[in-house]
Amino acid sequence: MAEYTILAATSVVVVVTLELAVWRTGLFRDRSYWIAMAICYGFMILVNGWLTKLSAPIVIYDGRFNLGLRVPWDIPVEDFLFGFSMLTLTMLLWDRAGPDRDGIDR
Repeated sequence: MAEYTILAATSVVVVVTLELAVWRTGLFRDRSYWIAMAICYGFMILVNGWLTKLSAPIVIYDGRFNLGLRVPWDIPVEDFLFGFSMLTLTMLLWDRAGPDRDGIDR
């Protein structure tokens, strides 16, 4: 069974549900969020691609636990899902912990 894939997909569903149904911070409508994600993914592709390249891997994944689908430079697709979840949850928690837009702490 592809546990890594299931956990990665589940993490995306949980984070998106937290934003859209519970916290409703409006993060997904914020242009700066998408710019930050593009910057983070750009560096992730460079570093993760180097670490997971099949020609000389530093990090080796057991194919029994993921789909085996790899995108640019042999990066397992699950890494993009977990990356989305980690980055988005961090930004959501940061937004929730900070002051309201009117300057009043929560």
